[in-house]
Amino acid sequence: MQDSVTHNERLFRVVIFLLGLVVLWTGVNVGFGGIATLGLQGPTDFVAAIDADAYAAHDSHVRFLGGLWLGVGLLFVAGAWRLRVFKPAVQTALALTVVGGLARFSALRPDVQFGPQILGSFIAEVALMPLLLLWSTRVARRPV
Repeated sequence: MQDSVTHNERLFRVVIFLLGLVVLWTGVNVGFGGIATLGLQGPTDFVAAIDADAYAAHDSHVRFLGGLWLGVGLLFVAGAWRLRVFKPAVQTALALTVVGGLARFSALRPDVQFGPQILGSFIAEVALMPLLLLWSTRVARRPV
């Protein structure tokens, strides 16, 4: 059996690559900018620290999470090139992104959750990612 790439798989790879670029951009923004971010997604003057030590500790945690997100972006980009190799990891990252999107509900702030600054991300996390996960099951299948 010939190991060919279908049109469907090529399209999936393009989508995962573009998604990876967006995730890289946001990962760099938070991973290297911390709570205040680098400003790649808007103003950085939205927070002020009352306790500098507590802020620094929380900022470090946020940078770590931003670095994880940056890693997810690298994974998606790598998956675009070597989908058969990275497919299980890409699928896991897609599923974990859904979990992260659903975790937003724990804030109990629907006005924020469904507001203009979060809604696009939320829809991508809980609607687009499951669709991509489903799509991923139909591409880059290994021959039996």
